Amino acid sequence: MLTSNKYVANGFAFGILLVLVTASCTKPAEPTVKKMKAGQEYAGFLKDYSRLAPNPALDGDVKTFSQPNADNNLRNYIAVIVDPVDVYLASDADGTKLPEKTRAAAANYFRAALTQAVFDAFPVVDQPGPLVLRLRAALIGVEDGKGTPAADKPKQDDDVLERAADIAKVGVEMELVDSATGEQIAAMVDREPLGKGAVVASSHMSRDDKSAEARAAFDEWASRVRMFLNRSHELSSTDADRVVASYKPYGASPTTK
Repeated sequence: MLTSNKYVANGFAFGILLVLVTASCTKPAEPTVKKMKAGQEYAGFLKDYSRLAPNPALDGDVKTFSQPNADNNLRNYIAVIVDPVDVYLASDADGTKLPEKTRAAAANYFRAALTQAVFDAFPVVDQPGPLVLRLRAALIGVEDGKGTPAADKPKQDDDVLERAADIAKVGVEMELVDSATGEQIAAMVDREPLGKGAVVASSHMSRDDKSAEARAAFDEWASRVRMFLNRSHELSSTDADRVVASYKPYGASPTTK
């Protein structure tokens, strides 16, 4: 079972963040809804899966890739665009039983979680350009959940969804691409199952008790993205040795031979 994300702020701050993320976009965040093909390991969302490999530094069933080319390394980038999150339904899901409002609730919360996790590593911007990354993400395998009984739905409460989204078997696919060239700079696939009880039941997940496990899952996935970025920013031992060797304290006399 996934644990809560230590990087995510409290519910009040998170609600503010969600408003800011939505307001910063030139267009409203409307998730693209697609469907997994039966028997496929991956959704086909990423530009390239061939270089993914298990990452023992991250908990769970995680595969990652990071561009080793010095000119296209993550350390060279200075900002990031966080795209609206795509949603892929499970191959046997009934799309007619999963309203757009439900899918949008899951997509918007996860986008806010990703923004919260990366914004102090890369300033979040809304325009592509040189040295700007684009973070693309998709929720994979969302299933239609149970409807909300009329007796359980408060009157005049638009936040409660008519039908929940079941994310017990959901995974995520994410990649960072160069916003100018589209080249894949890094990628991650996270497939740890959540188990029963993980549902998106409200359009405002940050304050909905029934969506608590789903929140914890989205927050944890986002925190793993941040840990991956942190490790990708770390200098190799060779580079670290070069930095130490080149360090000259202010005022030190040059070495003469």
